[in-house]
Amino acid sequence: MSSASLAVPAESTRAQILRVARQLIQTRSYLGFSFQDLADQIGIRKASLYHHFPTKEALGVEVLREAGQGFRDWAAKPRAAEVALEAYFRMYRQAMKAGAAVCPAGALAPGWDCINEELRQTVRELRSTQVMWLTGVLGALVHDAKPPVSAGALAAYVFAACQGALLSARMTGRVEDFDEAIAQLRQSIPR
Repeated sequence: MSSASLAVPAESTRAQILRVARQLIQTRSYLGFSFQDLADQIGIRKASLYHHFPTKEALGVEVLREAGQGFRDWAAKPRAAEVALEAYFRMYRQAMKAGAAVCPAGALAPGWDCINEELRQTVRELRSTQVMWLTGVLGALVHDAKPPVSAGALAAYVFAACQGALLSARMTGRVEDFDEAIAQLRQSIPR
């Protein structure tokens, strides 16, 4: 077997665009970068971006669809409820880069009135996917809670708290702010 056959294939231009666009969305916000910024970071002409994505909105939709698929793949791993919830918190802390970035879907909220409906719907779908998964996980944890607890309402609360913790940590640049918020969140979940 030659060393050429062992070489890692080069990342496609489309994959580079999606990767860098996600980084920019998570660190600058969706409205905080242009196609020119993206082209400059990748080292291609701005016109080349339009070959892959006809609009910035189409690019945003694809970034969020990839994020949604990544979450569904991650969530499909079987875990006990307590382990799954802790893994969710770790995923937010590490994959979302607490203190240095925010969730790609959450990064679209500040410009909500400036984005098109397809992009808004993709954000809603990503939120819904996470809240539905959390509802199942939390339902297993709180099924005997006194007084009874709505797993769906608790799931929406956990999602919102994680988003807020990311945003707060981004403001300060301190991952510890995320950790402290999540520690309080853990304590507020009835068992």
